[in-house]
Amino acid sequence: MNGPGNPVTDPDAGRVFLVGTGPGDPKLLTLRAVEVLAGADVVIAPVAHVHPEVLAHRRADAELVDDAETADPVKLAVKHARAGRRVARLFLGDPALACGMASWGEALYKAGVSFEVVSGVSALTGVPGYAGIPLTDDKHREVRFIDASEGGVDWAAFSDPSATLVIAGVEHSVAEVCKSLIAVGRPDSTPAAMTMLGTSTEQETVVSDLKRLAAESKGMEAPAMIIVGDVAKWRDKLGWFEAKPLFGWRVLVPRTKEQAASLSEQLRSYGAVPDEVPTISVEPPRTPQQMERAVKGLVTGRYEWVVFTSTNAVRAVREKFHDYGLDARAFAGLKVAAVGEATARALVEFGVQPDLMPSGQQSSEGLVEVWPPYDEDLDPINRVLLPRADIATDTLIAGLTGLGWECEDVTAYRTVRAAPPPAPIREAIKGGGFDAVLFTSSSTVKNLIGIAGKPHNVTVIACIGPQTAKTAEEYGLRVDVMSPRPSVQALAEALAEYGAKRRAAQIENGDPLRKPSQMRRGARRRK
Repeated sequence: MNGPGNPVTDPDAGRVFLVGTGPGDPKLLTLRAVEVLAGADVVIAPVAHVHPEVLAHRRADAELVDDAETADPVKLAVKHARAGRRVARLFLGDPALACGMASWGEALYKAGVSFEVVSGVSALTGVPGYAGIPLTDDKHREVRFIDASEGGVDWAAFSDPSATLVIAGVEHSVAEVCKSLIAVGRPDSTPAAMTMLGTSTEQETVVSDLKRLAAESKGMEAPAMIIVGDVAKWRDKLGWFEAKPLFGWRVLVPRTKEQAASLSEQLRSYGAVPDEVPTISVEPPRTPQQMERAVKGLVTGRYEWVVFTSTNAVRAVREKFHDYGLDARAFAGLKVAAVGEATARALVEFGVQPDLMPSGQQSSEGLVEVWPPYDEDLDPINRVLLPRADIATDTLIAGLTGLGWECEDVTAYRTVRAAPPPAPIREAIKGGGFDAVLFTSSSTVKNLIGIAGKPHNVTVIACIGPQTAKTAEEYGLRVDVMSPRPSVQALAEALAEYGAKRRAAQIENGDPLRKPSQMRRGARRRK
């Protein structure tokens, strides 16, 4: 019989993995859990409660089973394992703490199915860490964990004031828990903290004492946890997570998921919750012959320079190269210019190192400022290829022509207005449900308003440059944040700096910490 003492040696044999997914933040998933998910044939999980980013680690062809819709998940896991499949059973937190390791392990042992426990970060330790409360310090070394969800706790066993208590399952009985601890001898002045939705961007922590905690935590949602003891005083100094500059801000990013990936990740690092809403759709040119001739001329030496002004232009040329079986070696002997950090990165990923970029403002004007004049003795060819959007301006062409160059402006792709976002997104935009919106071009301003409506006046408006800001103001928007340089990374940094200053001002004035969306009339306000 296969059991924990008799591991399977055949890698193709069926096995069940009891996997802890952590308390909520998908970044807390362990490397081993990622590895197991990537190799599992079947994943059994409480789908409604597991973060989508966690489930995204599974194989595309893996079967996903919602345990809420399965009469007997254990029986199903045994069936798959006996058929030679690898089954990952996901648990919130750690399987060994307030989860099903005991019952699942016993059932699998009796069934003769080999299993492995993949430990995860438990809410009992992860949530206090994110709340900025160490469970032990130099003076306090004892920690007691209590599950109060089923009631019937013998509170007298936890009367020792030197022990730190971590109490889970308390959402509807905070007052009862506090009164019970006071009744068995804990002073009503004992520090106590309560954290709801721990490790998520909706996390909120209240620090008080046993006498006042129930009143001050009123309205907090499940799941929640109480920490009782002097260690709760550390919160003022160590509360790092909720102190992030954009913590809990819902930020609208008017770009496609592919374009917004790195920007959204940067916003998450500041504590924000990015929502990607594409405002334009990039499509091939209506007549491909122009691009086909340009690529042919590029290979045969027709051009001295190629200028890329966007990542979409890089992608369009790269795709055309792929159609013809070409790669970055076709750029040998050519000089390449790029506008913008993102465009330069896209070229490097393609295998092309830009020869020229603007030294200051990352724009067509900035590129013209550093562009060398045509010299018939030094430059054997005077042609410049510009693969661009169908709506590109003539600023660059005029500047290069003035320097003696002949420009061939080729439509590499078309930009069309995207379809309107779902109704809840449109309502959030117009109703103040977003805390901020990032505008990365004038077209994103025009298109977002065209497909979804004008952002509410409480929403913080952040623009990538003066021209974008001018367009936003023309549409009646108040511009709150301007990027110091035209890059999406700098724009996100500027928004984070704005958020940090706003938070510091609220603290200095003694005001409640509120996000911009909580300032609109009728918004729910929590102490």
